[in-house]
Amino acid sequence: MAALSRDRATAYREGVEVEFPVAASTKIYAGSLVCVNAGGWAAPAADTLGYTFVGVAQEQADNSSGSNGAKTVRLRRIGVFDFDAISLTQAMVGQPMYAVDDHTFDDAAGATNDVKVGVLVKYVSATKGWIDIAR
Repeated sequence: MAALSRDRATAYREGVEVEFPVAASTKIYAGSLVCVNAGGWAAPAADTLGYTFVGVAQEQADNSSGSNGAKTVRLRRIGVFDFDAISLTQAMVGQPMYAVDDHTFDDAAGATNDVKVGVLVKYVSATKGWIDIAR
């Protein structure tokens, strides 16, 4: 590729909400944590090797009987969300949090693959907290 030699009309959008193609044989529920798998397809968040967190589902996407990419899911990539947790403490505020499953997070203790979902910004209880997914 060569460097530009004239102005370019570059497409733009805020990037707060983005659609991702859903993995084959997968159902993603609205309000769930979502990752992309090693192939780049959206899947429910989990502590799984090759998964990368990408956002919170804004709608349900049922690709249970479809092939990779047959359905898309709209995700919110920025914000602070209230999710379930395993064993939080007030001292964890400001610390990175990691996926346990599609609605649960925790600190890295006990996690195998450390799929980061954000930073704890508000402690509610040992089993509930608010995470900033953009951090």
